[in-house]
Amino acid sequence: MVEIAKPAIMVLLGLAVCVISPAQEIPDTLTKKELRKYNKQLKIEQGKPLVTPLAGPAYTPEMGFTLAGGVMLSFKTKPSDSLIQRSSSPVMFGVSNTGAMFFSTIVSSYWLEDKLRIYADLWFKNMPDHYWGVGYENAYSAVKSDSTTAVKRLWWTINPRILWQPRQSYFVGLNMDYNYTRYSEPSPGVEQDPYYIDYGPKNLNSGFGIIARYDSRDIPVNAFKGTYVDLMATFYAKAFGGDNNYQVYQVDFRKYFPITREGMTFALQAKTRIGVGDIPYGELSLLGNPFDLRGYTWGRYRDKSLLLLIGEYRHMFLKRSGDLSKHGFVAWLATGSIGETPAGFSNWLPNIGAGYRFEVQPRMNVRVDIGIGRESTGFYFNFNEAF
Repeated sequence: MVEIAKPAIMVLLGLAVCVISPAQEIPDTLTKKELRKYNKQLKIEQGKPLVTPLAGPAYTPEMGFTLAGGVMLSFKTKPSDSLIQRSSSPVMFGVSNTGAMFFSTIVSSYWLEDKLRIYADLWFKNMPDHYWGVGYENAYSAVKSDSTTAVKRLWWTINPRILWQPRQSYFVGLNMDYNYTRYSEPSPGVEQDPYYIDYGPKNLNSGFGIIARYDSRDIPVNAFKGTYVDLMATFYAKAFGGDNNYQVYQVDFRKYFPITREGMTFALQAKTRIGVGDIPYGELSLLGNPFDLRGYTWGRYRDKSLLLLIGEYRHMFLKRSGDLSKHGFVAWLATGSIGETPAGFSNWLPNIGAGYRFEVQPRMNVRVDIGIGRESTGFYFNFNEAF
């Protein structure tokens, strides 16, 4: 018995030493910079959380000059699960010279060997704003001033989506949207607007919906290749605790074409959002924001429905070794239109822009974009790609 047990005890002791001992010895010759890089890579390999802080200036037509700060948080929901990628939650907050304040986070998380994906958008804004009314003609011709368009706006939204993957790249899921808009200190022009008169200064909206999605992108937050098709229908009702009854139907198509080598990508997006029913002014389809036609005032062009098209070239530079560097750039050309129905898509807004990219975590970039629209320009500072 003693002779049989002795080898078994030795094996157990050996396993214990392997567990207690570090998997790799850290070389003594590393500089501080190399040591930080080594530790970061080790965390990535082990699936541990990474937090990257960042701050910088921005300028948008609706908020003015802004000092924005935030953190990029990424993690693995189960470090030992090799079939899931790193989840991410970029958090942004800021204040502007107009007195505006905002907070946002966009959560993308992957669970259960990528069978389950949970997304969530959280936004809060309290800001001096302008409201041009509804439709292209109002947006284009209304004179921006303290007496015609000025208003103070408080807005927040909570929008989680839960998706299940029954087979490779195919997803089905549920969508929940809970949002609130309050206008205060309206100018005389806003007080006379028909939509504002109909819906009043504040609206709470609650909706539930269904999602069908095809997603073959290699890395959703920064795809080098793959296809994304998202079909979503959301139904808002007083029965769900909101103030209004309406429906929103959305189709979002994206295609990512690799060019020549990894890190050179042409990204294409076509998206339509169609609203039906009694949609309050705060939840109409808005064209021109940091995620589509960058450079336009967010909220100026609004109506029940929209259609947009974007083509964007993305380029990450190479190191001398041939590996991808952390630096890159993008350039895009886009257009879009709004209307009460798709039949009203007749006036097309032009949009062009370029931006710088810096990788702060694997395939997760900080983006600095300059977008130019019709009679407006925006300078954006954010995490991850626009789409």
